[in-house]
Amino acid sequence: MKLHNIAINNLRRRKAKMAFLTIGLMVGIATIVTLVTLTKSMSGDIERKMDEFGANILITPRSNDLSMTYGGISLGGVSFDQREIREEDLARIHTIQNSRNISAVSPKVLGGIRAGERDVLLVGVDFDSELRMKQWWQIFGEAPRNDSEVLLGSEAANALEVMSGDKVELNGETFKVAGVLEQTGSQDDALVFAPLKKAQQLLGKEGKITLVEVAALCSGCPIGDMVVQIAEKLPDARVSAIQQVVESRLHALDQFRRFAFGVAAVVVFIGALIVFVTMMGSVNERTTEIGVFRAIGFRQSHIMRIILLEALLVSLLAGLLGYASGMGAAKLVLPFMAESKDALLAWDAMVAGGSVTLALLVGVLASLYPALHASRLDPTEALRAL
Repeated sequence: MKLHNIAINNLRRRKAKMAFLTIGLMVGIATIVTLVTLTKSMSGDIERKMDEFGANILITPRSNDLSMTYGGISLGGVSFDQREIREEDLARIHTIQNSRNISAVSPKVLGGIRAGERDVLLVGVDFDSELRMKQWWQIFGEAPRNDSEVLLGSEAANALEVMSGDKVELNGETFKVAGVLEQTGSQDDALVFAPLKKAQQLLGKEGKITLVEVAALCSGCPIGDMVVQIAEKLPDARVSAIQQVVESRLHALDQFRRFAFGVAAVVVFIGALIVFVTMMGSVNERTTEIGVFRAIGFRQSHIMRIILLEALLVSLLAGLLGYASGMGAAKLVLPFMAESKDALLAWDAMVAGGSVTLALLVGVLASLYPALHASRLDPTEALRAL
């Protein structure tokens, strides 16, 4: 009779005990898979949300500011050595070492302009980049598609008494209002947005940029390094990071990840104890059987291989069931823990392989001592129980 047949028959004869061992190890693996998958899924969800938060790197012209006071009274300030960002220099941003982490670059030109009888602030933007960066914008109508169309903030539309489809005059030129922004609660509500080239022409700032917003918000992005790299490429600009928006979220996710690893370690330890106790009990119950095996010529290595093979088969089944159960549990729990209801479950082949491998390692390592103990049983002492 082959050793693997003996191991399989032993498992069949002790179905209840082996089922308990399988369930105990399966619960441990399922817990680990659930926590790891939730962490990965929440990381992906937060990364997608970060991309919707907009810019987190701001590029503005460098200038030297001098604050003036006299007799303790502030007289305001004056800027000198004012430098400008040239539109042609923006291509350098995409040459930095971490350029792959840049999701959008949105240049802007700002300036006051006359709209009918009112003064408004005109902002020239590249609408493709701007809409990608500000995914929370809701537009009544549509975004401008050519130089004869503009987009108005809600407050600007109310002040000018126009709506989507109407005409508006800017510096003597007539433009169509392609759309009106739904109220955002930000400075965007009071602005008039026009295509970048047209705005530069209206403001007399051809080829000049007032500021640039860069969206590079993703979990793990080296924002600090990117700021330094952009500053090296644009020495005449001031580059600053706006990280407060995401620091708290990343910190919370990091804490959850540490908690998950801590729980996983405890669960693995408990699973190993269950395997150890169950296999030791099984060995003690099978003292006579092991004595017979030794009496008919089985070596110590044969006895160990039988015990370890039993643990290996049970652990393999527990690993597969644990992975399936863990993914099912993660799918049920994810909607309650993720920030968005449409968060995607992270399917990772490494988690699947790791869960089965971990189950095998825990099962085999926890069974080493019981197997060694069984192999060292004295055949004469074991046969006395007959």
